[in-house]
Amino acid sequence: MDFQVSEKVQKTFDALMALPEVKKALEFIEADAPNSIEEQKKLTLIEAPTFHEDARAAAYAEILKDLGLEDVHVDEYKNAIGLWKGTGNGPKIMVEAHLDTVFPFGTVTEIKEKDGVLYAPGIVDDTRGLAVVTSALRGLKASGLKTLGDIYFVGTAREEGMGALGGMQDFLNSHPEIDGTVSVDGAWTEAITYEATGIQTYAVNFYGIGGHAYGAFGDMANPLHAAARAVAKIADFQVPAVPKTTFCVSNFHAGNDAGIHAIVPKATIKFNFRANTEKDLMELKDRIFAAIQEACDEETARWGKDTITWDCEHLCDIHAGNQDIHAPIVEACYLAARAVSEDPETVYFSEGGSVNGNRSVAKGIPAVTIGGGYEDSKCHSLDEQYVMKGSWRCPQEVLLMALMAAGVDGKLDSVLK
Repeated sequence: MDFQVSEKVQKTFDALMALPEVKKALEFIEADAPNSIEEQKKLTLIEAPTFHEDARAAAYAEILKDLGLEDVHVDEYKNAIGLWKGTGNGPKIMVEAHLDTVFPFGTVTEIKEKDGVLYAPGIVDDTRGLAVVTSALRGLKASGLKTLGDIYFVGTAREEGMGALGGMQDFLNSHPEIDGTVSVDGAWTEAITYEATGIQTYAVNFYGIGGHAYGAFGDMANPLHAAARAVAKIADFQVPAVPKTTFCVSNFHAGNDAGIHAIVPKATIKFNFRANTEKDLMELKDRIFAAIQEACDEETARWGKDTITWDCEHLCDIHAGNQDIHAPIVEACYLAARAVSEDPETVYFSEGGSVNGNRSVAKGIPAVTIGGGYEDSKCHSLDEQYVMKGSWRCPQEVLLMALMAAGVDGKLDSVLK
């Protein structure tokens, strides 16, 4: 990949990699791999569906406490937090992975292991991320280095689905002093996400009179038909490939089996749409709601007897945001990823995504999210798997990022200065 970094960031990185303490820490993290894997297994068995992260948050806080962090606690938003104190002469940094998984309670009963691969729902996303963060922290302790800036190590709540990156948002809102964030979402070193994909999720209800499918036919409009017209219109949208823009009607509800011979009084659709710029996101929103109104008008006109109405509930709101690909934190992440990857040429910049770093970028806080590997690991499926080969590489990258972002006392300044 042909990507040129600035002289300042390159010099900072070279100075970091020349430190014997860093070499010691990287070697420690590689040796720590079996311990990190065991920690990953234990956390995987503590199920943590979105909005129900309490037990895992408590367990993660205990790990942070055992590693000697200060002010370890689970906050009111269910984030597990510990503070690594710097000298006070550098930026304040957050290093995090999210606690929750997409699976309901009772899904994870065991972890299977075969030929160097772990199998269990949630074994990667983002339980591996949690273990990556703590392995990096152990490496930081082993280095003996002092950072200039404070570093918050955090297990964040409510990242997935309707959680809408909520734990991250709440942490940043309650810690306005944060100057930069490093998120781990996944388990590998290749992907670097530095832009924020905007996401909107809505439920729209369509209303009519309702009646007998035969006896009331022709006397009233059908809310379900209006909803179907709306879905058909949305399905025909053409959207930009760049910046990437997407839409998906993901739920459609109306009636029940007992009333299978009825015209329903209400139908509901749920949908989400995404874009890598706020402008494209809002333009798509306007198009969708115009299509919904057109669908209601057409269904109303079709029968001419009553009026289909609608209302909506805004379920998820994540703003889009942009960050220069040559922002110092992005360049630093590129160098760190290449330094520890098995094949440096596999490092790439991800085209946005739904990751906790979105909340930082949208606020104008320098941020990167590292991870990736979702297709190979079958994330969000019951067949989720983690290939343990080279498991130490991602924690090594996180360590390097934490040191470059916070700065090292007596050795090098933060790249964020």
